[in-house]
Amino acid sequence: MRIIHHLAIVLLLVSCAPRGHITLFAGAAKTGDIQRIYVGTTREIDGQGFPSGDRSRNLIFGRFDVSVPPDREPGSIEWPTRNNIDPSKHFLLDDFSPITTQNDFSSALRKELRPRRAEERTAIVFVHGFNNNFSEGLYRFAQLSEDLALPFIPVHYSWPSAGHPLGYGYDRDSMLIARDGLEATIRAVSDAGVDEILLVGHSMGALLTMETLRQMAIADGQRALRKIGGVVLISPDIDIDVFRSQADRIGKLPQPFFIFSSTRDIALRLSAGLTGQTARLGNTTDVDKLAELNVTMVDISAFSEGDLGHNTALASASFLRLLNSVPDLGAAYGGDPSNRVGLLPGTVLVVQNATRLIIPNIAQ
Repeated sequence: MRIIHHLAIVLLLVSCAPRGHITLFAGAAKTGDIQRIYVGTTREIDGQGFPSGDRSRNLIFGRFDVSVPPDREPGSIEWPTRNNIDPSKHFLLDDFSPITTQNDFSSALRKELRPRRAEERTAIVFVHGFNNNFSEGLYRFAQLSEDLALPFIPVHYSWPSAGHPLGYGYDRDSMLIARDGLEATIRAVSDAGVDEILLVGHSMGALLTMETLRQMAIADGQRALRKIGGVVLISPDIDIDVFRSQADRIGKLPQPFFIFSSTRDIALRLSAGLTGQTARLGNTTDVDKLAELNVTMVDISAFSEGDLGHNTALASASFLRLLNSVPDLGAAYGGDPSNRVGLLPGTVLVVQNATRLIIPNIAQ
């Protein structure tokens, strides 16, 4: 009965929330800040030329210039309606351009790299999660890049989610189909000449990220991961035993390796219940199960607010402000727990190789 109750809550909240759609508004850049997002996707292209929720056997590339409105709360995304389009308030697409081949995609990234300084020659590859249509994943990444002022080249890997709360089975199968596309995208980014790649996977996208790292390691060993300069799993919808087996097969995990979790994540609580478990990787408190792995679990339960607690690390204004206040996030979450003193408030628990960091919301 508890699972049915949670499912009813999920359906009620999702049905009340408006779904995002791409709105092309040439000239939005005159008002908003442009985030240029490079995209690799295995979604089928719809009649308007944008990726849909249908699966494609082809990997398609493109460049999307997203206009982020200037005055808004960090973490927020405001969507336009058919009769109300305002670049000062809404996320809009200013321009986009298809990129024909994987080689052309690498060439476009290579051109983007030329004027960049050494510390900016990193690409961040963001993989969206369950129940995301194309525009929602794209705009969320643009929002995150804007709010954290990320100096990296943003690359979004968009896999064909059904974009429906009851589409879990379709999304899970789509995620499995999308592994080769993510690997090809990572290799295209690497071929462009970036110094390193930061992988960020959210929800079911975290499972896709781990599956792809696993198959790359099987194919080429640690050499395949030489440019992976870090991994961040946000609210990962992964069975803990599956994660351990993935990590074992990958071998030495890329470093740093962060897992952002929340015990208040209702969506993951539901996912766990449907599989007869009490927790998934993204809402567990038991760091002992990961003791032999060199990972850092960052418990941000105190920041969970709305949206089923599943987008906390992406959409919580107070948490994003906290991240922006940290001068060196790598040092804050790095190998030696003593390095964190004075950088982030919280309780640090170290069990063998794994670390758990519990961050309080001091703004409350």
